[in-house]
Amino acid sequence: MIFYSLRRLALAGIAACALAGAVAPAQAQALSPDQRKAVVELIKETLLKNPELIQEALVELEKRNQVAQVEAQRNALAAEKASLTDPATSVIAGNPQGDVTLVEFMDYNCGFCKRAMEDVRALSKDDAKLKVVIKDFPILGPDSVEASRVAIAVKNQLQGQKYWDFHLKLMATKGRINGAKALEIAKEAGADIERVKKEMDAPATRAVIEQTVALGDRLGLTGTPAFIVGDEVVFGAVGQAALKQKIEAVRKCGKATCSG
Repeated sequence: MIFYSLRRLALAGIAACALAGAVAPAQAQALSPDQRKAVVELIKETLLKNPELIQEALVELEKRNQVAQVEAQRNALAAEKASLTDPATSVIAGNPQGDVTLVEFMDYNCGFCKRAMEDVRALSKDDAKLKVVIKDFPILGPDSVEASRVAIAVKNQLQGQKYWDFHLKLMATKGRINGAKALEIAKEAGADIERVKKEMDAPATRAVIEQTVALGDRLGLTGTPAFIVGDEVVFGAVGQAALKQKIEAVRKCGKATCSG
């Protein structure tokens, strides 16, 4: 039933486009009711005899939508450049003055984020000129929100390599990660747990998560991990090689994909 409805909508849309393209607005107004009916019947007959035109039109529409989406994301990335690397809502790793920035939106309960963490760690270790920005994007339920609140509170105490080690250990933890598990890892990392408990419930901590989630919405992020490299959004655990290729492209031409 759904497919049939979509097919009818597609037919109606194609017929409308065909009518608009075949007859200029002024000419359409000049047509008599019988002439308009004849035009519609001609379009219907053409589509029935050549149903492949519907598929071709839908494929073309999808291509145009994808192009429009990419362009919209690039415009959003340009507009949100400062927010992407704001130290108040991010964890900065690697080289803070690096020539290329890799931003990751992640969730502590995302299996693909756990898989991608090793890629990010290796890139940060092997590339002395890479700046890595981690943003808590807890979209996988209350447990994820709790874990992120703990992590943000821990960031107020542990800096540099100490926080990075805490982050890596939390990401490497098997099973579901909630606030209690995150506090356990934070204690092992040397954080003042009473202070963490107090700050994880503070309005400022909640605001960090709200701002990051809102930023993700503006960028059209629909899942984790989501990487920002140059002018592109890269979704999923695509692997170290793919991310490295994007990073090198930014160094070469200023864009994540070089033309020519």
